[in-house]
Amino acid sequence: MASLLNSVSSLALSNRKLHLFSPSTISLPRRRLVIRAAETDANEGVKASAPDKAPAREGSNFNQLLGIKGAAQESDKWKIRLQLTKPVTWPPLVWGVVCGAAASGNFHWNVEDVAKSIVCMMMSGPFLTGYTQTLNDWYDREIDAINEPYRPIPSGAISESEVITQIWVLLLGGLGLGALLDVWAGHKFPIIFYLALGGSLLSYIYSAPPLKLKQNGWIGNFALGASYIGLPWWAGQALFGTLTPDIVVLTLLYSIAGLGIAIVNDFKSIEGDRALGLQSLPVAFGMETAKWICVGAIDITQISIAGYLLGAGKPLYALALLALIIPQVVFQFQYFLKDPVKYDVKYQASAQPFLVLGLLVTALATSH
Repeated sequence: MASLLNSVSSLALSNRKLHLFSPSTISLPRRRLVIRAAETDANEGVKASAPDKAPAREGSNFNQLLGIKGAAQESDKWKIRLQLTKPVTWPPLVWGVVCGAAASGNFHWNVEDVAKSIVCMMMSGPFLTGYTQTLNDWYDREIDAINEPYRPIPSGAISESEVITQIWVLLLGGLGLGALLDVWAGHKFPIIFYLALGGSLLSYIYSAPPLKLKQNGWIGNFALGASYIGLPWWAGQALFGTLTPDIVVLTLLYSIAGLGIAIVNDFKSIEGDRALGLQSLPVAFGMETAKWICVGAIDITQISIAGYLLGAGKPLYALALLALIIPQVVFQFQYFLKDPVKYDVKYQASAQPFLVLGLLVTALATSH
């Protein structure tokens, strides 16, 4: 529903986790929450294959706080909780709110509008993206035991009950902020609340069985792209203006570029995905073909959007967007197409800022 613009689109897309609940069966006795995993009755199998701790001397405390690979082993529970929310994935959602507010044409630089936008960013980033990432890590604990066994859940650094509590607190907090924004904006229909609720449900079916959209490389990555581009844009635009059908279509089209960004992060997980039967595009098509599907989704989408802006009588915006596509293509050939595993972080840090600036260009074009 920027990285800071860089790690952004590593988006978290970077951590490729879309992202309530706990495993599939939830029972609520009086005082405690009991979770039963849908696919495993306990975590013993995961813990058995996970080392007790990550190699601390190789880890970075900064990476730990951002929730990205290369993190140092940490024992402080609050730092571990922050790591599970993957702060590095928040900026794209924050940026989406900025784009939506810009597209509304009704944002003003006064105290009230700035305060509204900050609350909307908090809802989209720390709360609902944090919920999404924590939920996804819960359901990814078996894959992480293969790919990243030192992560907090497979390593046992945080308990099952603590993870489940965090999921619920973040979810309910995000939905509460959505309801608050509807009241603040004077909406008769609580559109922001329903956007938050819809995004939360999408996160659940992305990560959890039986649907588990992430098992399909096409559907899962498009759902991920829509969550990072479409939903926060819609929330920002609905907060300050009116969410129109043409904007919904335009942002869903842009979400195809988000699909491409999500594929970037599938390459580093190919071993675990193959072992657990997940049909990510690198697994389904092979690394060579998947590389070109990835860059094609990113570039063709943006060129199509530029064509739309040109046809809508906004040639300057179309030219600006085309100018922002060129460096992305250069970095694709310089880094990503050479080795998508070795250069994934460097590629995203170099290219994604131009993509997110293109989002703002498109938003400003639609506001006039």
